Amino acid sequence: MIRSLYSAITGLKNHQISMDIIGNNIANVNTAGFKRERASFATMLGQEIRGTTAPAEDTDGNTITGGMNGISIGLGSILGSVDKVMGQGSSQYTGKATDIMIQGEGFFVLNTISGNVYTRVGNFDFDKEGNLVNVGTGAKVQGYKYESGSWPADPEDPANLVDIKFSLGEGMEGDDDFKLQSFSIGQDGIITGVYSDGSSSMTRPLYKLAVALFSNQSGLTAIGNNCFIESNNSGNAEIGNPGEAGRGTIMPNYLEMSNVDLSQEFTDMIVTQRGFQANARVITVSDTLLQELIDLKR
Repeated sequence: MIRSLYSAITGLKNHQISMDIIGNNIANVNTAGFKRERASFATMLGQEIRGTTAPAEDTDGNTITGGMNGISIGLGSILGSVDKVMGQGSSQYTGKATDIMIQGEGFFVLNTISGNVYTRVGNFDFDKEGNLVNVGTGAKVQGYKYESGSWPADPEDPANLVDIKFSLGEGMEGDDDFKLQSFSIGQDGIITGVYSDGSSSMTRPLYKLAVALFSNQSGLTAIGNNCFIESNNSGNAEIGNPGEAGRGTIMPNYLEMSNVDLSQEFTDMIVTQRGFQANARVITVSDTLLQELIDLKR
């Protein structure tokens, strides 16, 4: 009976943790780029009452008695893991030119004071110096610069990453008579500028967005503000061009929304609530049995 009390307590604790995770998922149902989490339980090491025995044989090799299975009593459950479900969320059209979504696998690369971080949320805008930045953190969006008529030869070399920086009205490299009037972003991540000198116009590639892949994206460490960093189990960032080597393509004017499904979360909430109530009932019944045992003395 004492064992049942402690087993039920582990069940209460684990279902409370599960409820905390469900509450966090629901709280972020409208958080762009949020990835839901789920709790998985595992059995706790049990108490062995009797070990297993092999069949017994006589001196002639004849089986006298058969083998017997061991007996062990479980001591409850433990939290096995909290998994990130990295499935893609739905797309939301915003109409803003600097809102960008990755259709498929990969993360945007942002540069901060402490190094590169990675995010699925493309809510970007320009600061006063013309840097394309994450509006929530000010981290600079990384990409490749189009120079001397070509892109960097090795996009997977982190040394080729640069801050994406340009401003409307700035002159075109090599001909200051042409001023940047507008820009567009293609599915290949290329940012194309439209230049005009008042009588004619021309287009020229400016930058290309960088996209990072990880061998285990669920192993990334969340640091808040929808950003992740590498961990010991995520693998190193494989940075390259959008649409290549399994990387997703770019969707301008869209943002990726949360992948939280409210119907799933509320169903999980009901299951978790019933599991909590069942474990609480085990404690109540065990207490009643203990009371009956104590009352035998009267």
